[in-house]
This record gives sequence, C-alpha cells and structure tokens, in this order.
Amino acid sequence: MVQAVVSTPNLSFGPEDEPETGTPYAQYVRLDTLHSLQQPRSKVDAELSFIITTQVMELLFDLLRHEWTSASHALREDDLTAAIAALRRGQHVQDVLVSSWDLLATMTPAEFNAFRPVLGEASGFQSSAFLRLEFMLGNKAESLLKMYQGVPSVLAELNAALHAPSLYDEALAFLDRRGVTTPHEPSTARHKALPEVEAAWRQVYTDPAHTDLTRLGEALLDTAERVTRWRQRHYSSVKRTMGAKPGTGGSSGLSWLKQSADQDVFPELWNVRNEL
Repeated sequence: MVQAVVSTPNLSFGPEDEPETGTPYAQYVRLDTLHSLQQPRSKVDAELSFIITTQVMELLFDLLRHEWTSASHALREDDLTAAIAALRRGQHVQDVLVSSWDLLATMTPAEFNAFRPVLGEASGFQSSAFLRLEFMLGNKAESLLKMYQGVPSVLAELNAALHAPSLYDEALAFLDRRGVTTPHEPSTARHKALPEVEAAWRQVYTDPAHTDLTRLGEALLDTAERVTRWRQRHYSSVKRTMGAKPGTGGSSGLSWLKQSADQDVFPELWNVRNEL
C-alpha cells in the first residue's frame, strides 16, 4: 500500500530582520498598495462600497482591454480560433462587470446623497479606461478627448485608440480577406450601420461556404449583447439611486445613460437577423 505524503505549507518567508516584506503572495499582488487605495472622503459607510466597486470596475476595464486587444491581433493574423477564444475570455470579464452593479444597485438615494458632495466633479464618465473600450468597439468621438488635455500621456494613448482600427474594423477586414466583400474603412467617427456591411454578414450567415465565419459573428454578438447588458444595468442602478437628477461632472445623468443603452454595438449583426 502506498501511503499518501502529506505536505505542509511553508509558513516562514523572508529574513527575520525584514518583517515588512510580507509573504510572496502579498509581494506579488502588492497588497499593501492595493489596500491603501481606498480612502473615503466622508464617514458615510456607503462610500467605501462605492469606491471599491468602481476601482474593481476600472481593473476589469483593463483586463477587458487586454482580451479585446488580443482578439484584434489574432484577427489581423487571420487566426480565427485565437480571436474567438479571446472574445470568449472577454465575455467572462463582461459578465463580472455586469454583476458588479449588484454592489451599488441597492444604495438608497439618502445613502448616495450623504457622500455625493465629496465627489465634486468626479464622474465615471471621465474614465479613460472605459472610453478606450468604447473606441475599441467603434463608438468613437474625438470631442471627448478634450477631458484629457491636461494629462498628455492619457491623451496620447486615447488619440492612438481613436485613430487605430476598432475591434469591429478588424473583424470586417478579416471577412474581406476570407472572400466576403466588405467595403469598409476604419474611421475616427462613431460607427453607424452600413448596408454593404449588413450584406456581408448576410452572406456569412446564408452561404454554407462561410459557415466557420458565423462563429465570429456569434462571438461578436455575444460581446455586443453584454455591452448592452452593462449599459442597461448602469442605467437602472443610477435610476434607482439618484433618479433623473443631473450627473456629477455636469453630465445629463439618466437621459445620457438611456440613450447609450438604446444604441446597438455592431449594429449590422443585429439588423441582419431581421432577414435570416
């Protein structure tokens, strides 16, 4: 009989004269720095939940950017399998993002109003990481770069994203290289539905020769649907917490969120379903 070897975890790390170095785990994820970033400006309990949730969202924005960038690179290299895998990983991130609204959705107007004054002009609308994601989806607006005139490094990064092909641009270019004529050029303006792009997706979904490309269409649509879920969840959470009052930072608040929630991402993929 073979006896199982029971191992015990190492519980001693670092020199005894350097106790502040912490465990390898703490060093790897930089726990000291991470847990020092939550600094409420009021004594309202709800503010800590607000800060931590928004910080988590910002980290997830970065992770989603990583996956969409990987998907774009894979499409550029004609690697459909890798592109879809990256989109699927990104969809798991999106699911967590949508669920993260649960942490804020039940905040009452009284709780939010109790610490809202300390926000000043701070608004999630100003998130450069979120705007970068919007640009990657093709929801581009050069006018929004004005917010970052005082931060040259962020401005340069967003300007590069504005002029770079979006994730959707890369997908359409991939279709064109695969024999599905897609007359489309990247733009610095918000993408709007084009008949010729809709015709390309119609060919993908109806021509048996392009069956494998429907996998890309469905993966993109799954991504688009999760964007809509995020926007709708954002809208309903704000509506419950602060109603139709103007947003911080001078935004129109609820009306702007409603308009955003009603806009489809990758519109041709939605429109073509009317004819399938």
